[in-house]
Amino acid sequence: VQLQASGGGLVQAGGSLRLSCAASGSIFSINTMGWFRQAPGKEREFVAAITSGGRTNYADSVKGRFTVSRDNAKNTVYLQMNSLKPEDTAVYFCAGDRVYRIYNWDPDYWGQGTLVTVSS
Repeated sequence: VQLQASGGGLVQAGGSLRLSCAASGSIFSINTMGWFRQAPGKEREFVAAITSGGRTNYADSVKGRFTVSRDNAKNTVYLQMNSLKPEDTAVYFCAGDRVYRIYNWDPDYWGQGTLVTVSS
């Protein structure tokens, strides 16, 4: 399974960005997809996850501002990020898994990161 993320960039605080992640390869095995992020000097942290059936989970820090969605026909997961804050600055990683798990999630598959920078 290969995961290709895109959509990062520089945005001002209060702005919006949408990240995309397309899966290829043995995509039939992917049931959960989502996002993690890693800020400079910090550990990687969970952001959001969604199952193929549409169940979602979010980190408390992004609830109400970020929305995760997926297009199963396109094997693509999205992360709509609104009301961005400087503390959202991080490298965002797409992830996928064979299991249906949106809590305590340790993904099988990882994509490359895409940098999101939020200026104040």
